[in-house]
Amino acid sequence: MAESTRNPELTASAEAQSQAQSQALAGGDERSGVARLVLVVLAIAVGFGVVPRLTSGYGCGRAEDAPDFSGTLVANAPDPAKTTFNLSEFRGHPVLLDFWATWCGPCQAEMPIINGVASRFKDQGLVVLGVNTSDAEGLAARFVARRGVTFPIVYDVKDAIAQKFDVHNLPTLILISKEGKIMAVRQGVTSDADLERLIRRAL
Repeated sequence: MAESTRNPELTASAEAQSQAQSQALAGGDERSGVARLVLVVLAIAVGFGVVPRLTSGYGCGRAEDAPDFSGTLVANAPDPAKTTFNLSEFRGHPVLLDFWATWCGPCQAEMPIINGVASRFKDQGLVVLGVNTSDAEGLAARFVARRGVTFPIVYDVKDAIAQKFDVHNLPTLILISKEGKIMAVRQGVTSDADLERLIRRAL
């Protein structure tokens, strides 16, 4: 029976080549593993950097005294004989302040949510007040009439109310407890479910 013969030089060369390939593959796997680890670390770092920015517009449990204010009612006055809203008169009721402007797109998107909440919780004692701020005088009444908004609106002359509550972004919602404490501050559009959850805590 014929037997195959191996050339020792060719065999040594092939073995050396095979070892070199194995080392290259091993090195490639090691580098790939290191690269994956670096990507994971970067993803975690980015996550921790982004999350605070996404949530920094939301605050709860501040428990600060809400500053008192008066504002001229320009739409949907609960009592036609009254032209002024005084926050102090509503102690004993949770109060939701909606800071908004007619030119603010997110404010327009959130308005139906606020309107719905005002309607659903009115009989449970919730007071909702829209504060038209950073806006030209005379625009709010026409705006809310066209959109069927039913909760009262005051005009914020010279942004005085917004300054009292340190409001710099629109829309901003501020929930005040029955005891007159600031319970929560929400910046940006708030979902109906999130807002309802906050309000139920205040009732």
